[in-house]
Amino acid sequence: MTILLTITLSYLLGSVPFGYLLVHRFRGADIRESGSGNIGATNVARTSPALGIATLLLDATKGFVSVALVRYLITPRSPVQPAVLSALAALCAILGHIFPVWLRFRGGKGVATGLGSFVLIAPKSILVMIAAFAGIFLAFRYVSLASVMVVALLPVLAWGFDRDHLTPAVLIFMILASVLIVLKHHDNIRRLLAGTENRFSLRRG
Repeated sequence: MTILLTITLSYLLGSVPFGYLLVHRFRGADIRESGSGNIGATNVARTSPALGIATLLLDATKGFVSVALVRYLITPRSPVQPAVLSALAALCAILGHIFPVWLRFRGGKGVATGLGSFVLIAPKSILVMIAAFAGIFLAFRYVSLASVMVVALLPVLAWGFDRDHLTPAVLIFMILASVLIVLKHHDNIRRLLAGTENRFSLRRG
């Protein structure tokens, strides 16, 4: 019962499409019809930097809240290990963001939600990932490159910096989350390899 509750709660929270809702509310537009068609912070920022930042923070927050609710409200009443349920909640929140039921399962790529989801599980690793993302992005100005590289490194970083908090099950959920997010970037990876990926730029609004 606790596993089902964890899956349902985390997926539904993760599936809240903040990027879509913010652009619809403040711009009267459908973000899926502009730019890359993605509902994530990067595409929203091309329409409005302020809304892009808000989307980034809200997408990360919904991942964090999903795990926090499971860790502090559900796991105390469950025989399942708290770390395992927390990692399951993180994965389900990411799934919700990428495949939101409210938007016919057409969502974002899961990077911000993933970072927020794993803060309570592997905090040191997330700090390293944020620093690495900033460095890669500033050097190359490819959000996709920075995203794919740091997400792919998450399980390795977690094993190196947060090993005390990891169990084999938690590590498996973390690997699944990383693989899912990287696969969601398949179009970006193809363009990066072909040299046709666009560098990030903002249009003020």
